[in-house]
Amino acid sequence: MSVAVSTSAPLPPASDTNMVTSTFSLVDYVVFVLLLVLSLAIGLYHAYRGWGRHTIGQLLLADRKMGCFPVALSLLATFQSAVAILGVPSEIYRFGTQYWFLGCSYFLGLLIPAHVFIPIFYRLHLTSAYEYLELRFNKAVRVCGTVTFIFQMVIYMGVVLYAPSLALNAVTGFDLWLSVLTLGIVCTVYTALGGLKAVIWTDVFQTLVMFLGQLVVIIVGSAKVGGLGHVWDVASQHGLISGIELDPDPFVRHTFWTLAFGGVFMMLSLYGVNQAQVQRYLSSRTEKAAVLSCYAVFPCQQVVLCMGCLIGLVMFAYYQEYPMSTQQTQAAPDQFVLYFVMDLLRGLPGLPGLFVACLFSGSLSTISSAFNSLATVTMEDLIRPWFPHFSEVRATMLSRIIAFGYGLLCLGMAYISSQMGPVLQAAISIFGMVGGPLLGLFCLGMFFPCANPPGAIVGLLAGLIMAFWIGIGSTVSSLGSGRVPTPSNGSSFSLPSNLTAVTMATLMPSTTISKPTGLQRLYSLSYLWYSAHNSTTVIVVGLAVSLLSGGMRGRTLNPRTIYPVLPKLVALLPMSCQKRLHCRTHSQVDLSVDTAVFPEKVSNGMLRGSRDKEAVDVPEEGPAHQGISPTFIVQETSL
Repeated sequence: MSVAVSTSAPLPPASDTNMVTSTFSLVDYVVFVLLLVLSLAIGLYHAYRGWGRHTIGQLLLADRKMGCFPVALSLLATFQSAVAILGVPSEIYRFGTQYWFLGCSYFLGLLIPAHVFIPIFYRLHLTSAYEYLELRFNKAVRVCGTVTFIFQMVIYMGVVLYAPSLALNAVTGFDLWLSVLTLGIVCTVYTALGGLKAVIWTDVFQTLVMFLGQLVVIIVGSAKVGGLGHVWDVASQHGLISGIELDPDPFVRHTFWTLAFGGVFMMLSLYGVNQAQVQRYLSSRTEKAAVLSCYAVFPCQQVVLCMGCLIGLVMFAYYQEYPMSTQQTQAAPDQFVLYFVMDLLRGLPGLPGLFVACLFSGSLSTISSAFNSLATVTMEDLIRPWFPHFSEVRATMLSRIIAFGYGLLCLGMAYISSQMGPVLQAAISIFGMVGGPLLGLFCLGMFFPCANPPGAIVGLLAGLIMAFWIGIGSTVSSLGSGRVPTPSNGSSFSLPSNLTAVTMATLMPSTTISKPTGLQRLYSLSYLWYSAHNSTTVIVVGLAVSLLSGGMRGRTLNPRTIYPVLPKLVALLPMSCQKRLHCRTHSQVDLSVDTAVFPEKVSNGMLRGSRDKEAVDVPEEGPAHQGISPTFIVQETSL
C-alpha cells in the first residue's frame, strides 16, 4: 500500500461517442514487419558470420572486442522495455512531473558502477558476475546468487512479453498471442544463434527505433496543441509541473529524497551487479571502454526520461482540447498512451506502425538480454564448474540449446501470466524484490573484508525474506482492504531489472488515502526505498553472522575481490591527517584492487584466490608500503 500524492488534475470529461478500436493500415503493418525482419537479419548475420568457428567466449562475451558506443546503447536498451515506454507518460499524465527527479539518481547510480564494480569485475576477467561470489566467498554462495538471479529473470521474462502485448491488443485489436509468439520466436532465434554480439547490435538498432517512435509522438502531438510552450502553460495551469517535495518521509510514494537517493540503490541493482549489464561491461575491448560506456548511458537516460515526461505532458494538453471517449476513460492507465497515440496519429499512415515498432523494440531488447544473460549464468555457474572438460564446440552448442530452452520457457511464462489475474501484480513485483538483496550480497563481499561465506548466505536469505515479506504483505494488505493492489516495486508496472525503474502507475488510486499505522505502515514503504532497505538488511545480517562465526580467520581472501574503501577515503584527507594515520596519499601509491596486499598474519604470509593458482608474497614493509592502514588491515583480518 502506498500513500498517493494527489498532484494530478482530474481527468477531462468524456465525450458521448465511444471510440472504435483503432486498426492498422497496410503501411503500418509494413513498418512493423520491417522492424522484425531487420532485427532478425542483424542477428542472423552475426550468427552465420564465422559459423562453425564460434567459441564460447564469442557467443557469451562477443570475444571481448566491443566498442563503447554499441555497449552504451545496449546498456540503455536492456531495461528500457515497452513497459517503460507506456509507463512514464502515464505517470506524468496522472501525477505530474515529480517523477522526473528520478534523473538526479542517475549520476551516482552510474558513477559508482563505473569506478567500483566495473574495475573489479573487469580485472578478474569474469564471464558471469556470480563467478565473483566464488572468488570472494565459495561455490555455495555463487550457486545461491545464480539461482536467485534465474528465478528473478524467469518471472520477469513472461511479464515483459505478455503485458505490452495485452495492452496493444486492448487498444488496437492486434492479435494478442500472435504478437506474443512473434516476439518470443524472433527474439529466441537471433539470441540463441548470434549470441551477445547479435544482441548488442540489434539493441543499437532497436534503441534508435525507440527514440524515433517517441520523438514522432512529441512532434506531432505538440504541433496539434499549439507547440511545446502551450503544452507547458497548460500543464502549469493545472498543477502538473511539480516543485521539489522535500518531505523526508520514506513512506511517501514520491519525494525528492525518495527519487534522488532511494533511486540510487535501484540504479545500482540494475547497472552495478545485474548480469545482463555486467555481461556488456565485460564484452568491452578494454576497461576504459567499459567505463566510458557507463558514462555514456547517463545523458542517454536523461534524454529518455525527458521524452517520456514530454509525452505525458503533451497527452495532458491534447485531452484538454480533445475530450476522451468513454472507452478511454474506462481504460487501464497502462493503455492511456496507446489510446493517445492511435488517436493522435490516425490518418497518418505508417506512424502508428512506427510507434508499435517502438514498443516491440523495447520488448525485443529487454527479452533478448534476459535470454542471453540466463544462458550465460546457467552455462558458466551451473554446468561448466561440474563439467570443466567440455570442448569449445560442445559448450557452444549447449549454450545455444540453453538459450532456445529459455525462449520456450518465456513463452510458457507469458501464458501463465495470462492466467494469473490479480496475482500478476505480485509476479511483477518479484523483480524489484530480488534486485536489492543481490546488490547487498555483492556490497557485502566488496566492502567488508571480514564477511565470510556463512554470513553471505544467511544475509542473502534474510534480505530475500524481508523483501518478500514487505512486497507480498503490501499486495495482500491492499487486497484485504478492498482496494486494488499496488505493485510493491512501485505503483509501477516497472521491472527494471530491475528492471527499468519506470513507473507504470497501473493501479495507483488518484485520491489521497489516510496514513496507515503499525505493520501496515511498514507495508507502505515507497518502492524506491526497497533496494536500499533490502540490501542494507543483507549487509547488517551478513556482518553480524560473520562476526559471530569468526570472520575470515582460517580462510583465504583474494585481495582483488575487495574494494579498499578506507584507503580511498583516507586519501581525501589533508596530508597532516594522513601522516597521523601513517598513510600515504593516493598520488604516491597505487591503491587499486589489483595491488592491495594484506599483512603476513593472513594465511601464513600468503594469499590465494579460489581461481588464482599463484601465491602473492606479502612485502616486508607490510601494508603501509601499499598505502593501506595497518590498523585497518589487522582489525579486519583478525575477525
